Amino acid sequence: MSLKNYQFNYCFIHKIDKPLIVFLHGFMGNIDEFNEAIELLSEEFSYLTVDLPGHGKTQVLSGDEYYTMPNTADAIINLLDRLKIAKCFLVGYSMGGRLALYLALHFPERFFKVILESASPGLETEVERLERIKRDMQIGRKLARITAKIDFAAFLSNWYNQPIFGFIKNNLQYEKMLENRLHNNPQELDKSLRFMGTGCQPNLWIKLPENTTPLLLLAGKYDEKFVFINTKMAQVCKCSQLKIIVEAGHNIHFEKTLAFVQILRDFFN
Repeated sequence: MSLKNYQFNYCFIHKIDKPLIVFLHGFMGNIDEFNEAIELLSEEFSYLTVDLPGHGKTQVLSGDEYYTMPNTADAIINLLDRLKIAKCFLVGYSMGGRLALYLALHFPERFFKVILESASPGLETEVERLERIKRDMQIGRKLARITAKIDFAAFLSNWYNQPIFGFIKNNLQYEKMLENRLHNNPQELDKSLRFMGTGCQPNLWIKLPENTTPLLLLAGKYDEKFVFINTKMAQVCKCSQLKIIVEAGHNIHFEKTLAFVQILRDFFN
């Protein structure tokens, strides 16, 4: 897989003798997703952030199959090669966490340690996958019809009413986060959901017991769905440890930035 199928938008800050972290954002995020955490870590680490296909300013130059997880993962590895990054740390949130797990399982030689925030290995049964694909396509159709910013803002407000996000709307920075999400193109988000959503990604549960890369699994206490998923992940993956973050929902790095940064420091050091 060459990079000719993509025009990636990324930010690469390399500091001599500072270990490198690659950050992968979640659905509807972009390269600014981890800015607050990165600012606190900037003296200790180099970093690479990237707009994933369907997000931010990254462009997919070929067919829709290049939005899929296997093709996106190959492209990320090719980007690391282009930037001469032989091995690094990896952090992925939600959708980016699912991609990070795929990378860790398929390219273990490229990553020292990996943090998966509110992530999953996908769905185990065909019935679950088909049901999720059906639901994601319904959401995708709503996104595809959005043409006005006010309608996109209403969609986002409804999105963050989901129980997994806990009390995120009470956060003082919530409106700022919402404004950042509005920089995305709803039609591109539709493609991301249809081709890299949980329902259509490869089932990684079957490879999880084979994992050899140290994993730290993070889940917010208010996010009961992902607490359950990650507890199960920790049971089947010997090279993993689980940490439940109190007073947080799905988006831990946003709600509990200081705690997230300290956890990252401790694990990567």
